[in-house]
Formats: sequence, C-alpha cells, structure tokens
Amino acid sequence: MNKAFIDTDVILDFLIAREPFAVDAARIFSLSENKQISICTSGLVFSNSYYVLRKLGTHKKVIEKLTQLTRLIDVIGLSKTAVMQALGSDFSDFEDALQHYAALAEGVKVIVTRNTKDYKHSQLAVLTPDQYLKARS
Repeated sequence: MNKAFIDTDVILDFLIAREPFAVDAARIFSLSENKQISICTSGLVFSNSYYVLRKLGTHKKVIEKLTQLTRLIDVIGLSKTAVMQALGSDFSDFEDALQHYAALAEGVKVIVTRNTKDYKHSQLAVLTPDQYLKARS
C-alpha cells in the first residue's frame, strides 16, 4: 500500500471541520482508520497545526486533539539531508520544500494538499484531497 503525505491544510480541515473541505479530509482519515490507506505527516505539520489550533482552544484541548490524530497518521522525521535538499531547492515556500523532501526520504508517492501551487517543483505526485480520493476509485 502506497503511503500518502498529508499536509497541514488537510489536517486542519479535518480537525476543525472547515467547510467545504472537511468531508474529503474526513474520508481520507476514515480510510486510514480502516487500514485501507497509509498516511503520514511530519512533526513540523504537528507544530503548524498546534499553532493554528491554539488560537481556537486551550493548550490541553489542542494537545488532546493532536494526540488523537497520532492514532490515525504516522509521523515521519525531518533529517538534515532533507533540510539541506530544501535549502538548495527551487521551492518558493521553504516549509513546503521541507515537507516534500521529508516525504521523499520516506518513499512516499503522493502529497495530499489543497496548496498544490507551492509544490510545482515536486518530484512526487501532488493531489488535492478530492483528486486523491478520485484516483483511488
């Protein structure tokens, strides 16, 4: 089973039920929970998510949500090699470059994000949640 990297925006769509994107995000996490797909993200995504969610709730509630999330998604590392590749890349968004090279090092085949334009230099397939779900059909 190929592993998909889930970007921050999709995780936030799922955790805070952002419409109209929450349905596709929830379907992806449901597929993961049912072991039909394998998904991962980086620790950096957890940090970014915490930062946004903390504006909406208490530290304790945010930590509870993120802890629950770890049951549905693998957390991959961010190596020095990935950082060096990101620093030397043509990505205009450094954070997305970090995500890309961390995913690439893990053997991930696809990045799932609503922010596809920032991944135009990706060596991986980059799909929106809707595109990812349709590609699985």
